[in-house]
Amino acid sequence: MCAVLIGGMDRLSRDYISAAKELGIELKIFTGQENSIKRQIGAPDVIIICTGKISHNARKEALRHAAANSIPLEMIHSSGVSALRRCIAPHLEARARTRCPGTGESVGSQARRRHSAAGALPGN
Repeated sequence: MCAVLIGGMDRLSRDYISAAKELGIELKIFTGQENSIKRQIGAPDVIIICTGKISHNARKEALRHAAANSIPLEMIHSSGVSALRRCIAPHLEARARTRCPGTGESVGSQARRRHSAAGALPGN
């Protein structure tokens, strides 16, 4: 799982990354002071915005990017590490519910593979 954190405190960057790594998440961090972040965000599984520590322009860019790409967005006021953990936890639980045990694949991708192997795609 990949997440993007926009905002937060620079001095906590290492703590954010280590907390995310403990949860099995690859985390990209933007301080919110960058000129343009929309090209750098990519396609994460979730975007998290620390609203207390971000420029208005960076927030607007993140909101537009999330809406245009159907990426879940979380906004938290606190910029602490525990707030980040609490924010990510529901996404981990939802992702775990949609995974097939032992394969690491989503339920939908496994069904698509079975249908394409049988020569019948869903909806045909």
